[in-house]
Amino acid sequence: MEIILLQDVENVGSKGEVAGVSDGYARNFLLPRKLAETATSARIEVVRKVQEEREARERRAAEQAEEVRDLLSKTVLTIPAPVGTADRLFGSITNQDVASAIYAARKVRIDKRHVHIEEPIKTVGTFTIRVDVHASVEQAEMKLIITPEGAK
Repeated sequence: MEIILLQDVENVGSKGEVAGVSDGYARNFLLPRKLAETATSARIEVVRKVQEEREARERRAAEQAEEVRDLLSKTVLTIPAPVGTADRLFGSITNQDVASAIYAARKVRIDKRHVHIEEPIKTVGTFTIRVDVHASVEQAEMKLIITPEGAK
């Protein structure tokens, strides 16, 4: 029997997929629990159309993410920070500070969890950071310059 899964079902498939299962399994388990519905030709066509639209949307998102990655790779961020003696910062530069600086510079929203700083930045200087833009696109590497507050 052909069914369309309404939810992910272990060992059968993912939500939205058309799967073939035995009549008894569909009739006694999947259908009563609303995990699946019977696959008619009209419903299969609707599911395929929705799946094609989803794939097109994902392709567009990946293309936009590549553009954002290229833009961020060309970006050099400068963050002024309060400095004490020996060019040590009061506190440190965090992922949130970098994400806010990216938005201020390029108007691109990046979640702070997608900004990767290898170790806490506590001194003035130039650093390389990595930013995750999209799951299907490799990370962007950016240059980050920390300057003393008030200096340009």
